[in-house]
Amino acid sequence: MNSSEALVDMGSSRADLLLVNGMVLTLDPDGRRFDPGAVAILNGEIAAVGPAERLAADFRATRTLDVGGCVVLPGLINAHTHAAMTLFRGLADDLPLMEWLQQHIFPAEAKLTEDWVYWGTMLACAEMIRSGTTTFCDMYLFEHKVAEAARAAGMRAVVGEVLYDFPSPHYGPIENGLRFTESLIERWKEDPLIRIAVEPHAPYTCSPSLLTRCNDIALRHRVPLIIHLSENEAEVEQVLSRYGRRPVAHLEEIGLLGPHLVADHCVALDERDLELLGERGVHVVHNPESNMKLASGIAPVPKLLERGVNVALGTDGCASNNNLDLFGEMDTCAKLHKAATLDPTAMPAETVLRMATAGGARALGMGGRIGELSVGRLADLIVVDFRKPHLVPVYNPISHLVYAARSSDVRHAVIHGRLVMEDRRLLTMNVDEVMERVRYIARTIKP
Repeated sequence: MNSSEALVDMGSSRADLLLVNGMVLTLDPDGRRFDPGAVAILNGEIAAVGPAERLAADFRATRTLDVGGCVVLPGLINAHTHAAMTLFRGLADDLPLMEWLQQHIFPAEAKLTEDWVYWGTMLACAEMIRSGTTTFCDMYLFEHKVAEAARAAGMRAVVGEVLYDFPSPHYGPIENGLRFTESLIERWKEDPLIRIAVEPHAPYTCSPSLLTRCNDIALRHRVPLIIHLSENEAEVEQVLSRYGRRPVAHLEEIGLLGPHLVADHCVALDERDLELLGERGVHVVHNPESNMKLASGIAPVPKLLERGVNVALGTDGCASNNNLDLFGEMDTCAKLHKAATLDPTAMPAETVLRMATAGGARALGMGGRIGELSVGRLADLIVVDFRKPHLVPVYNPISHLVYAARSSDVRHAVIHGRLVMEDRRLLTMNVDEVMERVRYIARTIKP
């Protein structure tokens, strides 16, 4: 008997939580659906998925939620963001990149404290949970506070301190940053929700020796290595002038390309870049709205997918996107590539939805644990209310989720088997207190 069968046998008479009467989209490889369906949850994992009538008869649940008229699906995965940059939402918009960075963002970040990062991240968690995200991947400063905030909010997160050659406002010299990263790995290695990654900023801010050391740490601890890569043409030109190679080829030369690497953005790619990413099994995170807002360009996602590259979806931070809404990001992603390729069949809705679920899970090293609804997977799921004028009638629920649904349609959210939002009410934090804390910080950032 395999572990999945054992779990079903043991849980057949009991569940902590049972969701019944909704349309269940498993998003498993077979694309199974149950309507009306049900999901039984026990000890943080999915004990059963199937027809509502059968599961209602098989399970005695501590708590049952009737989700009739709703769609149940895996929680969305925001595979790249800078959560605490909610503090800078709307601080400096519609500016050239260097002016935006040097005159507004960098001066604001120089004031950062670990307390600010904690409350900025709590605000991000509130926004993400309410918009259907159950897991996020973060790169920023004071990441121990990001981990603490995510844990307090009940969110699943992969976090890593940003590393670069120059001194950090948090840890100072890079040697301290490398030690801090390893201490984070040790501190959170047994946590059910938090996982640590090694996160050098980019090829133009990190020397080859630093990148190699980061890679060694990631491989030794078997954690993801995450980096911004080829975000725009200016970055490519800078790396070319310094090393005589494009950024992707540069990482290949120093031995970083591999299935443990998560490359954020990947906008400015040539044919050889595409081949290398596909051959080495690198994961790519697409951030369409941020790339549009900063005029970085359009990542060649259809070409990456053709080469077998796993592509996930991210929002980037609120200073360069202004929201953490993956429903909006999915809609933008699908439409942007249709317009860019002049092909209405490019980036179908199901492809995009899988980027925001299973694609993110694979990129973050959790492909066997989250991203679909099947027995033995961790119970991370959301319930989207389809009893809305803009979601009627329903011919194709996946199409609706990408092109018609809004983040405000998310009714319930479950993470690791725990109900963290019920009927739009957050159960893990006092969101009014969080917003007030951030308002107070904002008055310091911009008096």
